[in-house]
Amino acid sequence: MMFQFTEEQLMIQKAARDFVHTECLPGVIERDEKQIFPREQVMKLAELGFLGMMVDLQYGGSGMDTVSYVLAMEEISKVDASVSVVMSVNNSLVCYGLQQFGTEEQKQKYLTPLAQGQKNGELYIGAFMLSEPEAGSDATSQRTTAEDKGDYYLLNGTKNWITNGGTASVYLVMAQTDPSKGSKGINTLIVEKNWPGVVVAAKENKLGIRGSDTHTVMFNDVKVPKENRIGADGFGFKFAMKTLAGGRIGIASQALGIASGAYELAKEYSKTRKAFGTEIMNHQAIAFKLADMATRIEAARLLCLKAAWEKDNGLDYSLSSSMAKVYASETAMWTTVEAVQIHGGYGFVKEYHVERLMRDAKITQIYEGTSEVQRIVISRSILK
Repeated sequence: MMFQFTEEQLMIQKAARDFVHTECLPGVIERDEKQIFPREQVMKLAELGFLGMMVDLQYGGSGMDTVSYVLAMEEISKVDASVSVVMSVNNSLVCYGLQQFGTEEQKQKYLTPLAQGQKNGELYIGAFMLSEPEAGSDATSQRTTAEDKGDYYLLNGTKNWITNGGTASVYLVMAQTDPSKGSKGINTLIVEKNWPGVVVAAKENKLGIRGSDTHTVMFNDVKVPKENRIGADGFGFKFAMKTLAGGRIGIASQALGIASGAYELAKEYSKTRKAFGTEIMNHQAIAFKLADMATRIEAARLLCLKAAWEKDNGLDYSLSSSMAKVYASETAMWTTVEAVQIHGGYGFVKEYHVERLMRDAKITQIYEGTSEVQRIVISRSILK
Protein backbone atom coordinates (compact mmCIF):
# COMPACT_ATOMS: atom_id res chain seq x y z
CA MET A 1 0.00 0.00 0.00
CA MET A 2 1.48 3.29 -1.15
CA PHE A 3 1.30 6.39 1.03
CA GLN A 4 1.96 8.72 -1.89
CA PHE A 5 -0.86 9.61 -4.27
CA THR A 6 -0.38 9.59 -8.02
CA GLU A 7 -0.55 12.78 -10.04
CA GLU A 8 -3.96 11.72 -11.38
CA GLN A 9 -5.33 11.07 -7.89
CA LEU A 10 -4.15 14.48 -6.72
CA MET A 11 -5.80 16.10 -9.75
CA ILE A 12 -9.09 14.38 -8.90
CA GLN A 13 -8.80 15.52 -5.29
CA LYS A 14 -8.21 19.11 -6.40
CA ALA A 15 -11.09 18.97 -8.88
CA ALA A 16 -13.42 17.80 -6.10
CA ARG A 17 -12.15 20.51 -3.74
CA ASP A 18 -12.59 23.24 -6.35
CA PHE A 19 -16.05 21.95 -7.27
CA VAL A 20 -17.39 21.85 -3.73
CA HIS A 21 -16.18 25.33 -2.83
CA THR A 22 -17.35 26.87 -6.09
CA GLU A 23 -20.62 25.02 -6.65
CA CYS A 24 -21.76 23.66 -3.28
CA LEU A 25 -20.68 26.07 -0.57
CA PRO A 26 -22.84 28.94 -1.87
CA GLY A 27 -26.38 28.12 -0.81
CA VAL A 28 -25.54 25.06 1.30
CA ILE A 29 -27.16 26.52 4.43
CA GLU A 30 -30.36 27.43 2.55
CA ARG A 31 -30.59 24.01 0.90
CA ASP A 32 -30.21 22.37 4.31
CA GLU A 33 -32.78 24.60 5.98
CA LYS A 34 -35.38 24.29 3.20
CA GLN A 35 -34.60 20.65 2.29
CA ILE A 36 -33.79 21.57 -1.32
CA PHE A 37 -32.40 18.72 -3.42
CA PRO A 38 -29.08 19.89 -4.97
CA ARG A 39 -30.08 19.07 -8.56
CA GLU A 40 -27.84 21.66 -10.17
CA GLN A 41 -24.83 20.52 -8.14
CA VAL A 42 -25.48 16.84 -8.92
CA MET A 43 -25.76 17.61 -12.64
CA LYS A 44 -22.34 19.28 -12.45
CA LEU A 45 -20.99 16.23 -10.63
CA ALA A 46 -22.14 14.24 -13.64
CA GLU A 47 -20.27 16.58 -15.97
CA LEU A 48 -17.11 15.95 -13.93
CA GLY A 49 -17.57 12.20 -14.30
CA PHE A 50 -18.05 11.78 -10.55
CA LEU A 51 -21.32 9.83 -10.71
CA GLY A 52 -19.67 6.85 -12.38
CA MET A 53 -16.12 7.21 -11.14
CA MET A 54 -15.25 3.50 -11.00
CA VAL A 55 -17.34 2.37 -13.97
CA ASP A 56 -15.46 1.10 -17.02
CA LEU A 57 -15.01 3.54 -19.88
CA GLN A 58 -16.97 1.26 -22.20
CA TYR A 59 -20.08 1.87 -20.12
CA GLY A 60 -19.72 5.63 -19.95
CA GLY A 61 -17.81 5.71 -16.67
CA SER A 62 -14.60 7.46 -15.72
CA GLY A 63 -12.56 4.30 -15.10
CA MET A 64 -11.00 5.67 -11.92
CA ASP A 65 -9.81 3.68 -8.92
CA THR A 66 -11.40 3.47 -5.48
CA VAL A 67 -8.65 5.54 -3.87
CA SER A 68 -9.59 8.44 -6.15
CA TYR A 69 -13.20 7.94 -5.15
CA VAL A 70 -12.29 8.17 -1.45
CA LEU A 71 -10.34 11.39 -2.05
CA ALA A 72 -13.22 12.97 -3.96
CA MET A 73 -15.83 11.85 -1.41
CA GLU A 74 -13.82 13.33 1.45
CA GLU A 75 -13.45 16.71 -0.23
CA ILE A 76 -17.12 17.03 -1.17
CA SER A 77 -18.31 15.81 2.24
CA LYS A 78 -16.29 18.52 4.00
CA VAL A 79 -18.81 21.03 2.69
CA ASP A 80 -22.03 19.28 1.62
CA ALA A 81 -22.87 15.75 2.72
CA SER A 82 -26.24 15.97 0.96
CA VAL A 83 -24.39 16.13 -2.36
CA SER A 84 -21.87 13.46 -1.41
CA VAL A 85 -24.51 10.91 -0.38
CA VAL A 86 -26.06 11.14 -3.86
CA MET A 87 -22.61 10.52 -5.30
CA SER A 88 -21.99 7.64 -2.89
CA VAL A 89 -25.24 5.77 -3.59
CA ASN A 90 -24.95 6.14 -7.35
CA ASN A 91 -21.30 5.03 -7.39
CA SER A 92 -20.97 2.47 -4.61
CA LEU A 93 -24.35 0.75 -4.64
CA VAL A 94 -26.09 1.23 -7.96
CA CYS A 95 -23.32 1.47 -10.57
CA TYR A 96 -21.03 -0.98 -8.76
CA GLY A 97 -23.79 -3.56 -8.37
CA LEU A 98 -24.79 -3.36 -12.03
CA GLN A 99 -21.22 -3.47 -13.32
CA GLN A 100 -20.24 -6.43 -11.16
CA PHE A 101 -23.36 -8.57 -11.44
CA GLY A 102 -25.54 -7.24 -14.25
CA THR A 103 -25.95 -8.75 -17.71
CA GLU A 104 -24.52 -7.05 -20.77
CA GLU A 105 -28.01 -5.94 -21.75
CA GLN A 106 -28.62 -4.46 -18.29
CA LYS A 107 -25.32 -2.62 -18.43
CA GLN A 108 -26.04 -1.14 -21.84
CA LYS A 109 -29.58 -0.10 -20.93
CA TYR A 110 -29.10 1.12 -17.36
CA LEU A 111 -25.45 1.32 -16.30
CA THR A 112 -24.31 3.60 -19.12
CA PRO A 113 -26.76 6.47 -18.41
CA LEU A 114 -26.34 5.97 -14.65
CA ALA A 115 -22.56 6.29 -14.93
CA GLN A 116 -22.99 9.44 -17.00
CA GLY A 117 -25.60 10.77 -14.58
CA GLN A 118 -27.86 11.94 -17.36
CA LYS A 119 -30.05 10.74 -20.21
CA ASN A 120 -31.31 13.00 -22.96
CA GLY A 121 -30.06 15.98 -21.00
CA GLU A 122 -32.00 15.09 -17.85
CA LEU A 123 -30.64 13.92 -14.49
CA TYR A 124 -30.47 10.11 -14.39
CA ILE A 125 -29.42 8.52 -11.09
CA GLY A 126 -30.23 5.37 -9.15
CA ALA A 127 -31.47 4.25 -5.75
CA PHE A 128 -30.76 1.10 -3.72
CA MET A 129 -33.77 -0.40 -1.95
CA LEU A 130 -33.16 -2.85 0.86
CA SER A 131 -34.56 -1.28 4.04
CA GLU A 132 -38.20 -1.74 5.00
CA PRO A 133 -40.38 -0.76 7.97
CA GLU A 134 -39.46 -4.07 9.65
CA ALA A 135 -36.22 -4.88 7.84
CA GLY A 136 -33.42 -2.47 8.65
CA SER A 137 -30.38 -4.12 10.20
CA ASP A 138 -32.16 -7.49 9.81
CA ALA A 139 -32.04 -7.40 6.03
CA THR A 140 -33.20 -11.02 5.69
CA SER A 141 -36.72 -10.10 6.89
CA GLN A 142 -37.93 -8.84 3.52
CA ARG A 143 -41.69 -8.29 3.36
CA THR A 144 -41.59 -6.91 -0.18
CA THR A 145 -42.55 -9.77 -2.51
CA ALA A 146 -41.74 -10.56 -6.11
CA GLU A 147 -44.20 -13.22 -7.24
CA ASP A 148 -42.95 -15.28 -10.17
CA LYS A 149 -45.47 -15.01 -13.01
CA GLY A 150 -43.48 -16.79 -15.69
CA ASP A 151 -41.95 -14.08 -17.86
CA TYR A 152 -42.27 -11.36 -15.23
CA TYR A 153 -42.39 -10.75 -11.46
CA LEU A 154 -45.30 -9.06 -9.71
CA LEU A 155 -43.73 -6.71 -7.18
CA ASN A 156 -45.56 -5.59 -4.01
CA GLY A 157 -44.26 -3.95 -0.85
CA THR A 158 -42.80 -0.88 0.81
CA LYS A 159 -39.24 0.38 1.07
CA ASN A 160 -38.17 2.98 3.66
CA TRP A 161 -35.44 5.62 4.02
CA ILE A 162 -34.50 5.50 0.35
CA THR A 163 -31.82 7.98 -0.67
CA ASN A 164 -32.64 9.43 -4.11
CA GLY A 165 -36.09 7.90 -3.68
CA GLY A 166 -37.96 10.67 -5.46
CA THR A 167 -35.23 11.78 -7.84
CA ALA A 168 -33.86 8.48 -9.13
CA SER A 169 -34.93 7.09 -12.47
CA VAL A 170 -33.90 3.51 -11.64
CA TYR A 171 -34.32 1.45 -8.47
CA LEU A 172 -32.48 -1.71 -7.44
CA VAL A 173 -35.12 -3.46 -5.33
CA MET A 174 -34.58 -6.45 -3.04
CA ALA A 175 -37.71 -8.62 -2.76
CA GLN A 176 -38.68 -12.06 -1.46
CA THR A 177 -39.70 -14.55 -4.15
CA ASP A 178 -39.71 -17.76 -2.11
CA PRO A 179 -40.17 -17.27 1.68
CA SER A 180 -39.50 -20.96 2.33
CA LYS A 181 -35.87 -20.41 1.26
CA GLY A 182 -35.26 -17.47 3.61
CA SER A 183 -32.41 -15.28 2.44
CA LYS A 184 -31.83 -17.61 -0.53
CA GLY A 185 -35.28 -16.75 -1.83
CA ILE A 186 -34.53 -13.04 -2.27
CA ASN A 187 -34.02 -11.46 -5.69
CA THR A 188 -32.80 -8.05 -6.83
CA LEU A 189 -34.89 -6.42 -9.54
CA ILE A 190 -34.22 -3.36 -11.68
CA VAL A 191 -37.34 -1.19 -11.53
CA GLU A 192 -37.98 2.05 -13.39
CA LYS A 193 -39.66 4.77 -11.36
CA ASN A 194 -42.19 5.68 -14.06
CA TRP A 195 -43.66 2.17 -14.28
CA PRO A 196 -47.32 1.72 -13.29
CA GLY A 197 -47.74 0.86 -9.62
CA VAL A 198 -44.65 2.68 -8.34
CA VAL A 199 -45.68 5.26 -5.71
CA VAL A 200 -43.24 7.72 -4.13
CA ALA A 201 -44.43 8.93 -0.72
CA ALA A 202 -43.65 12.26 0.94
CA LYS A 203 -40.06 13.32 1.53
CA GLU A 204 -38.73 12.59 5.01
CA ASN A 205 -38.08 15.57 7.29
CA LYS A 206 -34.64 14.63 8.60
CA LEU A 207 -32.18 15.73 11.28
CA GLY A 208 -29.27 15.93 8.84
CA ILE A 209 -28.37 15.57 5.15
CA ARG A 210 -31.58 17.51 4.67
CA GLY A 211 -30.87 18.32 1.04
CA SER A 212 -30.74 14.66 0.11
CA ASP A 213 -33.91 13.12 -1.29
CA THR A 214 -35.14 10.50 1.20
CA HIS A 215 -38.52 8.84 0.66
CA THR A 216 -40.66 5.81 1.32
CA VAL A 217 -41.42 4.07 -1.97
CA MET A 218 -44.32 1.64 -2.46
CA PHE A 219 -44.89 -0.99 -5.14
CA ASN A 220 -48.43 -2.02 -6.02
CA ASP A 221 -48.61 -4.90 -8.54
CA VAL A 222 -45.62 -3.62 -10.49
CA LYS A 223 -44.78 -5.87 -13.43
CA VAL A 224 -41.01 -6.38 -13.65
CA PRO A 225 -39.68 -8.29 -16.68
CA LYS A 226 -37.60 -11.36 -15.86
CA GLU A 227 -34.68 -9.87 -17.77
CA ASN A 228 -34.52 -7.17 -15.08
CA ARG A 229 -33.49 -9.63 -12.38
CA ILE A 230 -29.83 -9.30 -11.40
CA GLY A 231 -28.03 -12.63 -11.20
CA ALA A 232 -29.46 -16.10 -10.78
CA ASP A 233 -32.72 -16.79 -8.96
CA GLY A 234 -32.15 -16.29 -5.21
CA PHE A 235 -28.98 -14.20 -5.61
CA GLY A 236 -30.57 -11.01 -4.23
CA PHE A 237 -29.38 -11.19 -0.64
CA LYS A 238 -25.80 -11.99 -1.63
CA PHE A 239 -25.99 -9.14 -4.13
CA ALA A 240 -27.04 -6.75 -1.37
CA MET A 241 -24.31 -7.84 1.03
CA LYS A 242 -21.54 -7.77 -1.57
CA THR A 243 -22.65 -4.37 -2.79
CA LEU A 244 -22.97 -2.89 0.69
CA ALA A 245 -19.39 -3.92 1.51
CA GLY A 246 -18.23 -1.49 -1.16
CA GLY A 247 -20.85 1.05 -0.15
CA ARG A 248 -19.34 1.23 3.30
CA ILE A 249 -16.16 2.64 1.79
CA GLY A 250 -18.23 5.46 0.36
CA ILE A 251 -20.00 6.23 3.64
CA ALA A 252 -16.75 5.91 5.60
CA SER A 253 -15.26 8.48 3.22
CA GLN A 254 -18.29 10.70 3.70
CA ALA A 255 -17.86 10.50 7.48
CA LEU A 256 -14.16 11.23 7.09
CA GLY A 257 -15.00 14.33 5.07
CA ILE A 258 -17.56 15.57 7.59
CA ALA A 259 -14.98 15.17 10.35
CA SER A 260 -12.26 16.86 8.30
CA GLY A 261 -14.53 19.76 7.42
CA ALA A 262 -15.47 20.35 11.06
CA TYR A 263 -11.84 20.09 12.17
CA GLU A 264 -10.66 22.61 9.58
CA LEU A 265 -13.37 25.08 10.59
CA ALA A 266 -12.56 24.65 14.29
CA LYS A 267 -8.84 25.04 13.71
CA GLU A 268 -9.26 28.26 11.74
CA TYR A 269 -11.71 29.62 14.30
CA SER A 270 -9.25 28.90 17.11
CA LYS A 271 -6.66 31.09 15.37
CA THR A 272 -8.88 34.17 15.33
CA ARG A 273 -11.13 33.89 18.38
CA LYS A 274 -9.57 35.44 21.49
CA ALA A 275 -10.28 34.70 25.14
CA PHE A 276 -8.33 35.73 28.24
CA GLY A 277 -6.06 37.93 26.16
CA THR A 278 -4.93 35.43 23.52
CA GLU A 279 -6.16 33.32 20.62
CA ILE A 280 -7.94 30.27 21.98
CA MET A 281 -5.58 27.93 20.10
CA ASN A 282 -3.01 28.93 22.71
CA HIS A 283 -5.12 27.44 25.50
CA GLN A 284 -4.18 23.85 26.14
CA ALA A 285 -7.82 22.79 26.50
CA ILE A 286 -8.44 23.82 22.87
CA ALA A 287 -5.05 22.76 21.50
CA PHE A 288 -5.50 19.25 22.89
CA LYS A 289 -8.96 18.95 21.37
CA LEU A 290 -7.52 19.86 17.98
CA ALA A 291 -4.64 17.42 18.44
CA ASP A 292 -7.07 14.60 19.18
CA MET A 293 -9.22 15.57 16.19
CA ALA A 294 -6.25 15.52 13.84
CA THR A 295 -5.08 12.14 15.15
CA ARG A 296 -8.47 10.44 14.90
CA ILE A 297 -9.12 11.86 11.44
CA GLU A 298 -5.77 10.64 10.16
CA ALA A 299 -6.48 7.16 11.55
CA ALA A 300 -9.90 7.16 9.88
CA ARG A 301 -8.36 8.31 6.60
CA LEU A 302 -5.84 5.48 6.64
CA LEU A 303 -8.59 2.93 7.30
CA CYS A 304 -10.59 4.29 4.36
CA LEU A 305 -7.60 4.22 2.06
CA LYS A 306 -6.67 0.69 3.15
CA ALA A 307 -10.14 -0.59 2.30
CA ALA A 308 -10.00 1.25 -1.05
CA TRP A 309 -6.56 -0.14 -1.83
CA GLU A 310 -7.69 -3.69 -1.04
CA LYS A 311 -10.71 -3.27 -3.32
CA ASP A 312 -8.56 -1.90 -6.14
CA ASN A 313 -6.18 -4.84 -5.79
CA GLY A 314 -8.86 -7.52 -5.85
CA LEU A 315 -8.49 -8.45 -2.18
CA ASP A 316 -11.23 -9.20 0.34
CA TYR A 317 -12.10 -5.79 1.75
CA SER A 318 -15.22 -6.63 3.78
CA LEU A 319 -13.40 -6.45 7.13
CA SER A 320 -11.50 -3.29 6.23
CA SER A 321 -14.61 -1.53 4.95
CA SER A 322 -16.50 -2.31 8.16
CA MET A 323 -13.58 -1.09 10.29
CA ALA A 324 -13.34 2.08 8.22
CA LYS A 325 -17.07 2.69 8.40
CA VAL A 326 -17.48 2.23 12.15
CA TYR A 327 -14.36 4.20 13.05
CA ALA A 328 -14.83 7.04 10.57
CA SER A 329 -18.50 7.51 11.48
CA GLU A 330 -17.79 7.61 15.20
CA THR A 331 -14.88 9.97 14.54
CA ALA A 332 -17.24 12.22 12.58
CA MET A 333 -19.75 12.34 15.41
CA TRP A 334 -17.12 13.01 18.08
CA THR A 335 -15.22 15.57 16.00
CA THR A 336 -18.28 17.59 15.05
CA VAL A 337 -19.48 17.76 18.65
CA GLU A 338 -16.04 19.02 19.69
CA ALA A 339 -16.00 21.51 16.81
CA VAL A 340 -19.28 22.99 18.04
CA GLN A 341 -17.79 23.17 21.55
CA ILE A 342 -14.68 25.00 20.31
CA HIS A 343 -16.90 27.53 18.55
CA GLY A 344 -18.87 28.05 21.75
CA GLY A 345 -22.09 29.99 21.21
CA TYR A 346 -21.19 30.60 17.57
CA GLY A 347 -21.15 26.85 17.03
CA PHE A 348 -24.87 26.83 17.72
CA VAL A 349 -25.46 29.29 14.87
CA LYS A 350 -26.09 28.05 11.34
CA GLU A 351 -23.78 30.48 9.54
CA TYR A 352 -20.73 28.84 11.12
CA HIS A 353 -21.55 25.48 9.49
CA VAL A 354 -20.38 23.21 12.31
CA GLU A 355 -23.87 22.62 13.73
CA ARG A 356 -24.95 21.32 10.28
CA LEU A 357 -21.91 19.06 10.06
CA MET A 358 -22.76 17.69 13.51
CA ARG A 359 -26.31 16.89 12.36
CA ASP A 360 -25.01 15.35 9.13
CA ALA A 361 -22.51 13.19 11.02
CA LYS A 362 -25.13 11.21 12.91
CA ILE A 363 -26.55 9.37 9.90
CA THR A 364 -23.13 7.93 9.04
CA GLN A 365 -23.43 5.77 12.17
CA ILE A 366 -26.77 4.42 10.94
CA TYR A 367 -27.15 3.97 7.18
CA GLU A 368 -25.48 1.28 5.07
CA GLY A 369 -25.08 -0.77 8.23
CA THR A 370 -25.23 0.64 11.75
CA SER A 371 -22.17 0.77 13.98
CA GLU A 372 -23.59 -2.24 15.81
CA VAL A 373 -23.83 -4.22 12.57
CA GLN A 374 -20.25 -3.26 11.68
CA ARG A 375 -19.09 -4.62 15.02
CA ILE A 376 -20.92 -7.87 14.28
CA VAL A 377 -19.11 -8.13 10.94
CA ILE A 378 -15.74 -7.33 12.54
CA SER A 379 -16.15 -9.66 15.53
CA ARG A 380 -17.24 -12.57 13.32
CA SER A 381 -14.18 -12.04 11.15
CA ILE A 382 -11.63 -11.82 13.94
CA LEU A 383 -13.16 -14.66 16.03
CA LYS A 384 -13.23 -17.32 13.31
